[in-house]
Amino acid sequence: MKKTHLLAILVIGVAIAIIMSTAGDASTYVTFDQAHEMAAAGNTNSIHVVGELKKDARGQIIGLEKSPDNLSFSFVLLDEARREQTVFYNEPMPPDFTRSEKIVVIGGYQGDHFIANKILLKCPSKYQEQKLNAGV
Repeated sequence: MKKTHLLAILVIGVAIAIIMSTAGDASTYVTFDQAHEMAAAGNTNSIHVVGELKKDARGQIIGLEKSPDNLSFSFVLLDEARREQTVFYNEPMPPDFTRSEKIVVIGGYQGDHFIANKILLKCPSKYQEQKLNAGV
């Protein structure tokens, strides 16, 4: 075999190894029950739970509590199975947090408390097409 063929095979092998190692870090969304079971089984990886803020009949958020210095907060999240869980986040509240329709919390359980290390917000209204009225 030529040296260029061996080099090409080596590069392809390294690329495949890199892809397989990063694919192992990908996670899926789970419910709080599944996350609790994973934590109880000793899983220390970050867990992704998607849900929405708990609101009353008037649309007001229930269970949102900020620390006195506004450097951390907690909130009640309803997962896709409609299970409520208080989530603690040791960072300031992200902008537009209260306007988000879906929230992804990344973290894990410490005892019976879900501690989020990261929060991702989904605001569909930002991405919906809006009709422009040109006065026609």
